[in-house]
Amino acid sequence: MRLQRIAVIAGDGIGVDVTVEAIKVVEALKEKYNIPLEINHFDYGAERYLKDGTTMPDEQVEDFRENYDAIYIGALGDPRVPDMTHAKDILLGLRFKLDLYVNYRPVKLTDVRLCPLKGKTEEDVDFVVFRENTEGLYVGMGGIFKKGTPDEIATQEDVNTRKGVERIIRYAFEYATEKGRKSVTMSDKSNALRFGHDLWLRVFDEVGAEYPNIEKNHFYIDALTMQMLKRPEQFEVIVTCNMFGDIVTDLGAQLQGGLGLAASGNINPDGTSMFEPVHGSAPKYAGKDVASPLAAILAAGLMLDHLGYPEPNAAIEKAVVKAIKTNNTPKDLGGNLGTKAVGDYICMNL
Repeated sequence: MRLQRIAVIAGDGIGVDVTVEAIKVVEALKEKYNIPLEINHFDYGAERYLKDGTTMPDEQVEDFRENYDAIYIGALGDPRVPDMTHAKDILLGLRFKLDLYVNYRPVKLTDVRLCPLKGKTEEDVDFVVFRENTEGLYVGMGGIFKKGTPDEIATQEDVNTRKGVERIIRYAFEYATEKGRKSVTMSDKSNALRFGHDLWLRVFDEVGAEYPNIEKNHFYIDALTMQMLKRPEQFEVIVTCNMFGDIVTDLGAQLQGGLGLAASGNINPDGTSMFEPVHGSAPKYAGKDVASPLAAILAAGLMLDHLGYPEPNAAIEKAVVKAIKTNNTPKDLGGNLGTKAVGDYICMNL
């Protein structure tokens, strides 16, 4: 097995606290399974930005592209940087410059007590969402004319390319095929957004025809959100655009127990990929040993799985389930453990 390199950016606020625990788990698994990993830490974040104005240099992006297999990143955000310049340049900069076009969000309930839906069990909430991660309304195209006047005009362009739409839809079908999932659901708003979302509908039909053994479903985004609450068990793989994916993945996170259990991957199948917990930096809780590291630890598991180590990822998932079911968790999940103690418990149960 060749040596693989991981870059770690701890981020801001509780991002620093939970990243420590996630990397502690990775180090434990590295030793247990004899995984050839080299882990290097980088200080990009609010502290660095406030010190010398550095966000994410282009030469560092190129170093990640050429010399690293994965990036592990913690939450970004600090009230001392009100416009979040550093967070946008680091997180969105890496997503766009490394072409991390797949946003991968598993939605899996670990304990029935955590689901806000009446009568739903672990078997009912177990699907994945693939969000297109580099196009749509998040490309930053548009502008403001006559700002601050009664005649102000604001435009925000929704950019969808045939290449971008096709590759995320194909990735969803390939995932379903590889993992034995029986259906793929695409969501858009093509009944109102006639051009870009008409492209999504046509490409979904064309690509889907290449996978005759996979059931194809389509929901407008408003109907999808209703069905996620009514019958989440009908979904196995969901694929959608950047903005809609941003919304439905947070809804999915609540179905599985909240953002404290939501992990994600930002994936370039042919290059360096990035993994992160979904929650925010919660600066007021930083350094107080109260934040849950479980989402961060689960994100580390997704990273190891992506690097070719599914068994360590399975060990993480099993340990997290045990922690939840035995209340060896922080207060937000019903336990009384601090951040470090939760990390220690996971390591002990790998």
